[in-house]
Amino acid sequence: MRDDVRSGADADDGSDAAGAPVTIRPAHPDDAAGVHDVYAPFVRDSPVTFRTEVPSVAAVAERIREKRTADAYPWYVATVSDEVVGYAYASRLRDRAAYRWTTETSVYVAPDSHHAGIGTRLYDRLLGTLRRQGYCSAYAAVATPNPESVAFHEQQGFDRVGTFPESGFKLGEWHDVVWYHRRLRDPDGEPAAPKPVSAVEDVAAGG
Repeated sequence: MRDDVRSGADADDGSDAAGAPVTIRPAHPDDAAGVHDVYAPFVRDSPVTFRTEVPSVAAVAERIREKRTADAYPWYVATVSDEVVGYAYASRLRDRAAYRWTTETSVYVAPDSHHAGIGTRLYDRLLGTLRRQGYCSAYAAVATPNPESVAFHEQQGFDRVGTFPESGFKLGEWHDVVWYHRRLRDPDGEPAAPKPVSAVEDVAAGG
């Protein structure tokens, strides 16, 4: 995927609850500082992520760059006035070959941008791309307590499928991880290998 595509057909424009324009577009390495700023409070102050050290901006940029180069899983950012206010991405669930049609999804929205529909728009774009690529299932792991994320995933059509009890210790407590699943498509027989992100983004842009 190209790092110089910043607008036009790649972008999904709308507005937040205050009427400010919101753009959903593919993430680029130079979004790393904004992604870092959204993510850091969740690392420092909550069990939402089990990471305990905030990654550097350089590390975030490299991760975005690697994901774009691999071209297997999408990563989107939501911006208001060119400021990143949220992001969502998909990753491989497990390494074994039989898992290749299954993904794990993540979404983070800055606290002052909650309840503005940004998470929904990010997931709509993310899950739509995954479906066009040919992935069949999306899973999300929600560390608890996190009632907002639980409600959000259920509103997005995810079903609760299991719990890993007391699987992470952070901020002085043990936390369960609840797993959610959403079926993306139901092909007959063995499905074709998933397409690259750039292939379906180009089709969407041209269609």
